[in-house]
Amino acid sequence: MMNLIQHLMTANYKEIEHSALELDVKHRAELAKQLIKSLDEKVDEDIEQAWIDEVQRRKQEIRSGKVAPVPGEEVHRNARKLLKQ
Repeated sequence: MMNLIQHLMTANYKEIEHSALELDVKHRAELAKQLIKSLDEKVDEDIEQAWIDEVQRRKQEIRSGKVAPVPGEEVHRNARKLLKQ
């Protein structure tokens, strides 16, 4: 029974994919936007709070002088150097 369900789901997915790819660029972009939005609808409150806490902690470290911000260009330059090693 599970194989039949998987087969039907795969066939349905293929039909949807085929139909979506036949859309014009504007409609494909809108569909992609809506699909991505649907993935982000459920927010894990614990993760969201952890990020808020982290931002607050980092902001306090910068304000207190414990750490100094590093410009993004410098971070990228250093990262590229590390990747070349």
